[in-house]
Amino acid sequence: MNKTLYVSDLDGTLMKNDETLSPETVQMINELVEKGLDFTFATARSIESARTITGGLQLKLPVITRNGCVLADNATGKHLEKALFTKAEVDLIKEFLPELPKYGFVSCFLGEEMHRLYVDGEHSPELQGYLDYYESNPTVRPVSTNEELFCGEPGYVTLIGPKEEIGALYECVKAYEGWETLFQKDTYREEYWLEICPRNCTKSKTIQKLKERYGYDRLVVFGDGLNDIPMFKIADEAYAVGNALPELKQYATGILGSNEENAVALFLKQQMESK
Repeated sequence: MNKTLYVSDLDGTLMKNDETLSPETVQMINELVEKGLDFTFATARSIESARTITGGLQLKLPVITRNGCVLADNATGKHLEKALFTKAEVDLIKEFLPELPKYGFVSCFLGEEMHRLYVDGEHSPELQGYLDYYESNPTVRPVSTNEELFCGEPGYVTLIGPKEEIGALYECVKAYEGWETLFQKDTYREEYWLEICPRNCTKSKTIQKLKERYGYDRLVVFGDGLNDIPMFKIADEAYAVGNALPELKQYATGILGSNEENAVALFLKQQMESK
């Protein structure tokens, strides 16, 4: 029998529009994992952010966070593997993005903790909204200078703002092949995000690494957004939720119900029951 790895995106796919997992989804997935389902999730979120939502999932496989930069344990939040920028890449980021303090923050590893560092001062309204949302989180904290943004071990850069302004920054950095770049609209709001990761850190590349490491024969994935297209292309089967973007649906094996209807969990349940 073929050994199959199942991987779902979180926001807009496994999660509801209110940024939660329904109790029904949590219960179904936990029961299926206990029965032998090989399931994990892949997200742009940090494990710290994801676990506030996914902490009830009892997963046996590592979860893929920060768009593939970090493999983590969903139960404990421990970083199992992490990718980092080189010093030369940090220097290039500073050179290419002098606007970084206005629009973004840098995720740096300080020991076992990941901190999101931003320069105190004037920010885009979109970035300020993000910072206000996390104002009580001690790992989201201000620094005084651009240099301090990159303290510890920097592994991820995020910029948030209007489409035109963030799009222009994307054009500045996308040509360099030493890192991965992702530019897309936020799932829940009208703002746009530019995310920069170390080379070979994407959902699809890290999923492929997990598939090979654990000896899976087949890959089945679930998603809703443009950043899910690469993992749809490498999958044996790829399912878009009903609320997915049309651009993703054209790569899908099939279309499920919406993320508000426990569509992924119900599909997984049907798969297990058919075996």
